[in-house]
Amino acid sequence: MDSLTSRISPISGMSRSLRVLARLLSYPDAQLRGDLHDMRAAMQSETAIGAARQAELASLMDSLAHGQPLELEANYVEVFDRGRSTSLHLFEHVHGDSRERGPAMIDLAQTYEKAGLFLSQDEMPDYLPVVLEFVSTQPPREARAFLGEMAHIFNAIFAALQQRNSAYASVLGAMLELSGEKAHPVKVVPDEPLDATWEEPVVFDGCSVKGQTRPGQAQTIHFVKTDAAANRQHAATTAGVAP
Repeated sequence: MDSLTSRISPISGMSRSLRVLARLLSYPDAQLRGDLHDMRAAMQSETAIGAARQAELASLMDSLAHGQPLELEANYVEVFDRGRSTSLHLFEHVHGDSRERGPAMIDLAQTYEKAGLFLSQDEMPDYLPVVLEFVSTQPPREARAFLGEMAHIFNAIFAALQQRNSAYASVLGAMLELSGEKAHPVKVVPDEPLDATWEEPVVFDGCSVKGQTRPGQAQTIHFVKTDAAANRQHAATTAGVAP
């Protein structure tokens, strides 16, 4: 995310807070943990996020600063990379794996480019930290409106994180606060087990051919009446013999 920060300067009254939230949702590597002190100072320099929510975010930063690196990284992967309900790729919540996701990605990338933001090849435009970096470059009114359009997605992720008792829920709560919305209860659809997600269908399990049954089950035999004279004519012609 450093490349994004260097290309466009923040201008909105909540830009520092947005960038702190973007960093908090990034992989908790050594660089992020080393930046936590400056991140806390940047967040506290603005009043965009309420005091109660700031206290929650400060607690999350403390846990990232003092936790065991391997445990922090494993927890991040478990929370955000194993299941769609907490995915940080926003279009997974809107389009899933449908064909509509591709055009939506292109449209969002073009929105960034019009604002002077060009992503590298490994940056996905719907990745939430990238979205927040972009929003941080917009004037306050536009930034809040942009966040408001996605508030229903933030709320769904917030609810899923709360259900997992994850401290990362405070980040989504802060985003909802910045968008001018409030979190409200939503039904969280349980993620499909990872084994089931990657499970391949059984080959020839009675589905590939019409009328075919599963192995070990009785197979119905269908008799089709044919025209015997026509069959004799075809056989004679094929053999080169006059009928």
